[in-house]
This record gives sequence, C-alpha cells and structure tokens, in this order.
Amino acid sequence: MLKKDDMKEVTIVGGGLAGSEAAWQLARRGVRVRLLEMRPGTQTGAHRSGDLGEVVCSNSFKSTLEETASGLLKAELDVYGCWLLEVARRCAVPAGHALGIDRELFAGTVTAALESHDSIGVERARVDSLDLDVPVVVATGPLTAEALSKELQNHCSSEHLYFYDAISPSIDGDSVDPDAGFWASRYNKGTPDYLNLPLDEKAYNALIKRIVQSEYAPARAFEKEKYFDACMPIEEIVNRGADTLRHGPMKPKGLVDPGTGQEPYAVIQLRQESREGNLLGLVGFQTRMTRPAQKELIRSLPGLAEARIMRYGSIHRNMYLDVPRICRPYQVDKKRPGLYYAGQICGVEGYVESIASGLVAALSVFADLHRRDLPSLPPETMIGALMGYVHAENEDFQPMNANMGIMPRPARRRGGRKARNQAIAKTAVSAAEYYRKANPWLF
Repeated sequence: MLKKDDMKEVTIVGGGLAGSEAAWQLARRGVRVRLLEMRPGTQTGAHRSGDLGEVVCSNSFKSTLEETASGLLKAELDVYGCWLLEVARRCAVPAGHALGIDRELFAGTVTAALESHDSIGVERARVDSLDLDVPVVVATGPLTAEALSKELQNHCSSEHLYFYDAISPSIDGDSVDPDAGFWASRYNKGTPDYLNLPLDEKAYNALIKRIVQSEYAPARAFEKEKYFDACMPIEEIVNRGADTLRHGPMKPKGLVDPGTGQEPYAVIQLRQESREGNLLGLVGFQTRMTRPAQKELIRSLPGLAEARIMRYGSIHRNMYLDVPRICRPYQVDKKRPGLYYAGQICGVEGYVESIASGLVAALSVFADLHRRDLPSLPPETMIGALMGYVHAENEDFQPMNANMGIMPRPARRRGGRKARNQAIAKTAVSAAEYYRKANPWLF
C-alpha cells in the first residue's frame, strides 16, 4: 500500500455529479485532488450557477425502493460508501418513494464541502486541452465546452455521438390554484407529494392541439435531432401519436380523483422541487417551445392561469463518447494510460448513474495508483451490469439508465415481476457487500 505522500496528484476536469463524487472518494482515501471547473466563468446552456454538483434538469433522484432499478443502484452505492447520496438525503424534499432534493441546498452543500476539504484544491478554470499530467479524470459531462469537445474527438479518432436532453419548466407553487387538483402518489405509494391536475378528454385534446400548433425554436442546421427516450420533449411525444402523452408522463393509472372517485382521462403532475414547497416542476413538459408559447400553454392549464414561471423548459445538445471502442474497463482510455472518463460523457444516463460512474472512476484510479487492476465489479450487481453495458461491444452505442433489463435473471422465477426483482436485488446487494469485504484495500 502506497503512502499518501508517494501517490500522484489526480486532476479531475469537471465539477458535476461524477467529478464531485470522484474527487471526494479519492480525497477520503488520502489522494491529493485538483478539481477544475469552468463555471461560473464559462457557463453552459443548462447550468445557472457556479456551484459544484449542480443538478440542472429534474430534482428527482428517482425511486428508493430496492426492487426498482434506481433503488437497487442506491442500495449498492450505499454499500460502497457513496458520498453524494448522503448529501442528497440531507437535502431531501418530500417526493413519495422517490428521493427528491432541494437543488440549491444540495449544490451549495457539495460546493462548501469540496472547497473546504484539505486534500482537494478547487480551481475555476476552463480546460481546452488534454495536455495534462496524468492521472486525469475527464468528467465534463454532456455539455463539454467546444474546444475540449473537439480535442476529445481528435484524440478518440472516432465519430462523436450525441443526443438531445430536455428540461421541464418550473413554476412558483404559490401561484397555483390549490383547488384545481389533488395531492397523491400513484397507487398511494409513499406520501402524497405530487399535485395532480386532472384533464377530461376535451381538455386533453385541446392541450394536444395547442402543443402541435405552438411555436418552437429551430435546431441548428448542422445538428441532427436525436433524443434520449427518458428525456423526450413533449412535442416529440405528441408527434408519436395523440394518445402517447396520456400513456406516458400524463398517464392517470393509479390515481383516483377524489372529486369523481374515478381515474381521470389524463393527468398533469407537478413535483415539489424545493424543500419549502414553493417551486414545482411540470413533469414531462420538457420542450423546445419558445418562451412566449410556453407561457401561453402553461397558463391554459387547469389551476395555472396565474402561474409564475420560474424556469422555462429548454433543449440542449448532449454529447457522449463511444466508450466501448475507446476505453477498457473501467473507463480507462486505451490509447493513453492514466486518462479516465466519468459521468454522462461515458454514456450513462441519469443523476445516480453519473454518481456511480464517478465512484467507479475513483476506484479505478486508486487501484492504478497502487499498480493494481481494479477487481472486476460483480456482474450480478446493478453497477456491474451498467459498467458491463458501457464496455460491451456495440455498433450503435446509446446512453443507458440503470434498469432491470440489463441484470442477470435469477435461476428460478417464482411469483410475478415484483418478486423476481426483489430476488435480483437481494442477490445484487449481497454481491456488493462481498466485493467490499473481499477488497478491503480498495475501501
């Protein structure tokens, strides 16, 4: 085992979720870290501050139920000592069985902790070149600045892949008519943390017509629109069929309107985005619609005639690398030893998935500093399966969320899907615990 003074300083480029988690994990292991973040001097099209770990889209870290993919991912990360999940829970807001956070409180807490850590030096500087002393972790995310993006493209000698990500509007909760809807979570799971605005068939069809006829900001000529399914703009959902929206983010299933005693034809959900409850996000309303059109549409919805819009929806260009071709496990550049990647730039999609990628990158770097290979992550775990997907040969590599579809199936299938997923989760958490116990030097 190397002593602290014998280990090289690690440079991390990018102070988002992956970079922040990687920095903390390395620092707590005694590694000196230089964390470079270009904000606030250079902003992106989605960020609003210079805070580290800023969450820019939804405020939800998704389900905490272990039998769900996202819940299982969290359970495994807890086994491995994930730092950002601890911070998220300290900054939680009511969100049913999901982990919702107060975004400003979360990012502020992350920033204060990293900037005050004795082993972490935070520098506000944009990086335009890969000409850095290794080890280097590139965690610049899908909104990598243009100069570094071109540098990566040249270095990788591979066509850049990209897709579009989307942000939903947020409104002032005090400007919503409280009598226009009802608070509930689907199937009464967890606490009633979503405001549901019911729509009958006539109101739903009027909404669809308005979406179709609204004005939209055009994509730039050189960009091919390529959306990730989990962040589909509302207009793109409607383009796939008039009923697609009410079978997607506006599905009423599991919600009963107390005024009628029945499920509505469709339902608009607003999710709490701040601890005080004064900021609500419109679930599924991410869009390229112009701001005047958004304002007109939102104020046409039940209970939102006087809505004060705090943040408009938007679309931004996300990029990611062809990791199966340019990297070896785990997230290590094939051409340049000592160069690592972490976060959404690796093709993992989602907040917690990005955090997991940052943790894995930190473990990979730490192992290399000790001149050892990182022991293979158990494939029966969600983290192992996700890394297996990222590194598997794939001619059409696409970003991936944590999901049960990438997990090995149990030998015996008893009961329904819930029972099967519970069995998968039990096996996965046990495998993660064994991995940690078998590699004490790593943790």
